[in-house]
Amino acid sequence: MSLSIEQVAGRYRGIRCNHIAQGLADLLRQAEANEVSYLAFAEALVVHEQQQRNQRRIALNRRKAGFPVDKRLSEFDYRHQTTITKRQITQLLDFRFIDERANLIFIGPPGVGKTHLAIGIGQEAIDAGYKVLFTSALGLVEKLELAEIKGELKQQITALQKFDLVIIDELGYLPMSRQARYNLFQLVNALYEYRSVIITTNKEFTAWGEFFQDDSVVVPIVDRLIHHSHIFIMGGESYRLRQKRQG
Repeated sequence: MSLSIEQVAGRYRGIRCNHIAQGLADLLRQAEANEVSYLAFAEALVVHEQQQRNQRRIALNRRKAGFPVDKRLSEFDYRHQTTITKRQITQLLDFRFIDERANLIFIGPPGVGKTHLAIGIGQEAIDAGYKVLFTSALGLVEKLELAEIKGELKQQITALQKFDLVIIDELGYLPMSRQARYNLFQLVNALYEYRSVIITTNKEFTAWGEFFQDDSVVVPIVDRLIHHSHIFIMGGESYRLRQKRQG
């Protein structure tokens, strides 16, 4: 019985090996050209399927992360940082901090690259197989508030717990209402020692009372965020101001 490539590909589709099915013709040509053994060809099929599935999963996780811009660590300019080095950031890329449920906190004035670093680390984490979510503090507060109004706060927090790493950008730029503070505490408490968080903020912990407007909320939130954390105090000149002058 003579089989066509399409017939064999159809059988692979039947067992949900869609990437083998799609690339079967090319894989066969490569095997014939290189005169590989049957065993090597069998392995090549499996490797191809695994690689394509992994690439697809990474692409999907990158879309779900919700990064506002595509920032990479390779593009970060460490020359104008007075308090943080490339080695410090590179050491984080074994992602032990995620495996150990630790947090990263970047504190510094606007424009020194806090968000760039947070996104860059998030991108690397996705490439390493982790699920990441990026959200501004304002967007997060609004999402939690809407969920609370609908009586779905617990479900929303459960959904956020599915990410290995949650990045909360620009915490502290705007004051929070009493309900917003409560909702944020519920989230931080749920993530504590269960998932990792990256925080970027322009305020040191002693000034967090300014936007929480309630010291009784500040203490437990800060306590949970810094208990297992790496804290980076960033200095240097604003990138945006420097680029504007150079332009």
